Amino acid sequence: MAASMKSIQNPISKEMEIFGKKFKAELKSKVWMLDKITSYMLKQKGKQVRPVLVFLSAGLAGGISEASYRGASLIELLHTATLVHDDVVDASEQRRGFFSVNALWGDKVAVLLGDYLLAKGLLLSLDHNDFKLLQIVSKAVKEMSEGELLQLEKARKLDITEDVYYEIIRQKTATLIEACCAVGVASTGADDATVQKAALMGEKIGMAFQIKDDLFDFGTDEIGKPLGIDIKEKKMTLPLIYALSQADKSTQRKIRKMMRNHNEDPKKINEIIDFVKKSDGLGYATKVMNQYITDARKILDSFPESDYRTSMHDLISYVIERKK
Repeated sequence: MAASMKSIQNPISKEMEIFGKKFKAELKSKVWMLDKITSYMLKQKGKQVRPVLVFLSAGLAGGISEASYRGASLIELLHTATLVHDDVVDASEQRRGFFSVNALWGDKVAVLLGDYLLAKGLLLSLDHNDFKLLQIVSKAVKEMSEGELLQLEKARKLDITEDVYYEIIRQKTATLIEACCAVGVASTGADDATVQKAALMGEKIGMAFQIKDDLFDFGTDEIGKPLGIDIKEKKMTLPLIYALSQADKSTQRKIRKMMRNHNEDPKKINEIIDFVKKSDGLGYATKVMNQYITDARKILDSFPESDYRTSMHDLISYVIERKK
């Protein structure tokens, strides 16, 4: 059974508490509306996986410093900015069970808020000469945008190959988790080789995280997101890509036609889900996910033994055993 997020945070519980206060202070503004919106957003903090990754990674490489707090804040500021902008692009009305910023205050305010958060992150780094941390996170934001655009480009034809899928999820999801681990290690003043090692570990964890998310779409757990959301959104995920690769041309055309023209029909969605299950798409995706986890653990074990390393192992287990 996977450890809880609370137990995973045991070695860094004090740091997480301090981080919460520092991050809240970073969001302060002279504009009343901004303070009102950011206060609302702070209530939606979720599991805080990103700052946890930053602090555990810093612990792996020798210790948590003031730069580690700034690195965690930078990650959160830039990531939150991208989420706010994503909700505008997707016309999403909810985020983590709360109304989205654009739903409550409108698209114009949401876009300006995202810009504000980006600027706060940039200034936080520049004011303290954290150029390495800024470089890591800026690269991640660039890649996340490229990944989203690559997915949009490829989604129209519904013919994404396995290699393209890996590139999309590496850019869209894994690159941010990679940045968390790299920022944590870089904040300790570690050499580039150690930072790159942590980045590769984060990438492997991120790839596994996204594949696990894709598996939820096919009802692999009792709870989690509703079935078939990716199919409704015409997203080609690994279980489906593998299942199609094992099918004959006629079946491929039939499934793609259902995805293209009947993606809102519950009966057709269930038919696609059954097709994926019968083709061992779930088994194949699980096997790939587990290989990424094995690779991540191998890199993790090259760091000295510590409570931080134990908690990072628990966090890796949490990634693949979570229920939502």
